Amino acid sequence: MLTVETRHAIHQDHAKGMDTAALRKNFLTEGLFADGEIRLVYTHYDRFVMGAAVPAGGSLTLDKVVESGTPSFLDRREMGIVNIGSAGTVQAGGETYAMDNGDVLYLGMGAGAVTFSGAGRFYITSAPAHRACPARLVTVAQAKEVNLGAPETSNQRTIRQFIHPQIMDSCQLVLGYTTLLNGSVWNTMPAHTHDRRMEAYLYHGMAPESRVLHLMGEPAETRHMFIANEQGALSPPWSIHAGAGIGAYTFIWAMAGDNVDFTDMDMLTPGDLK
Repeated sequence: MLTVETRHAIHQDHAKGMDTAALRKNFLTEGLFADGEIRLVYTHYDRFVMGAAVPAGGSLTLDKVVESGTPSFLDRREMGIVNIGSAGTVQAGGETYAMDNGDVLYLGMGAGAVTFSGAGRFYITSAPAHRACPARLVTVAQAKEVNLGAPETSNQRTIRQFIHPQIMDSCQLVLGYTTLLNGSVWNTMPAHTHDRRMEAYLYHGMAPESRVLHLMGEPAETRHMFIANEQGALSPPWSIHAGAGIGAYTFIWAMAGDNVDFTDMDMLTPGDLK
């Protein structure tokens, strides 16, 4: 079963007047992970797609998606897949990739139908592509690790970069994930924006009762959403994206836009936020 929801781009002046319900309707993604289903959110932020496939021991195939306007979803797109569940496999382009928890698979333009199998919980990201890049499975051990933050600022964290210029080639998709160390809660603080790229977060590895206070909005017009396990947030180019969690969590970040330079950020200080 395939379900696709479309989200249109929101101007920052419109976002200023949104109440909690409107913010969550437009920027929160929830209910992506459903047994036996593929669920996608097609956004008009750089035509980025995020979603999930949960084969639940069986198999699910992603091929034609009406919203993409092509015979097969990856005819003019690339894809990044993260397994946040148990072991599973992904088949595409005549190859079968075994994926353990935390592994990331990149599929280039023209890879054809994609079949998800096993006990994996597969988080899906996709962006338009202008050329075919080689498929690659990047395991947790092969990712580039960057350690940032400090205990005294409650933001000690490990960043793992997977679909990244220093690891592999892609068109515009950049993806990795960040795990907070014990006792730290803040991610991506000090905050930043990047006017040349949109970004999407998926929060996971959280206890059912835990929440992340996700901050968004223009630096001088911040807003917030409380986000639960396996829920995500869309971040337009004009918005900050930061958060603080109750207990342990990991967030997957994925970006699409004008360039793949991970450090292309417009940095802010806490004093810039209101």
